[in-house]
Amino acid sequence: MALHGTRPVLLDGDAWQAYLHGFERSAFRLEVHQTYTMPTETETVRGFLAGARKPDGFNASWHRTIRDHAARGRTMTRAKVVRRPLTPYSRYLFEWCIPGNVEAGENYHIVELGDRPNPGLPEQDFWLFDESTVVHLNYRPDGTQINRELIQEPDMDTYLAWRDLALQNATPFRA
Repeated sequence: MALHGTRPVLLDGDAWQAYLHGFERSAFRLEVHQTYTMPTETETVRGFLAGARKPDGFNASWHRTIRDHAARGRTMTRAKVVRRPLTPYSRYLFEWCIPGNVEAGENYHIVELGDRPNPGLPEQDFWLFDESTVVHLNYRPDGTQINRELIQEPDMDTYLAWRDLALQNATPFRA
């Protein structure tokens, strides 16, 4: 993936958390992968696939984060690219994760490609904070995150156009 900027800086730990929790107005996330293999989700994904009931308090800390941002007038928006048939992970998102995120105040949108071609979205996950800061999220083909990169001097016109394109081709998630 071309950087559409210069000199990426790896973000981890507190440096990453500062962006995720410290934006002032808006955060937008483009999700293009169909499966994410996150160590913190291993047990809940396994439970979902086994037909278990969603645990009480599921994703409570993330929902608190969303609500805290909303209470401060900050928007969180996400566009998830979906292809059919849905992967088990996408089914997990749709049934266990996204409804709670929306209830907490996240604007969640689905870009269903189905039989139509990609409208020009990148094959790159990213966060766009305050329409001025871009962080790439890089994954292996199996959905395991490799790293997060702060893109220096991002080509903001490109990222803003991708955000707008994703939202123009999306449907708001409804539980």
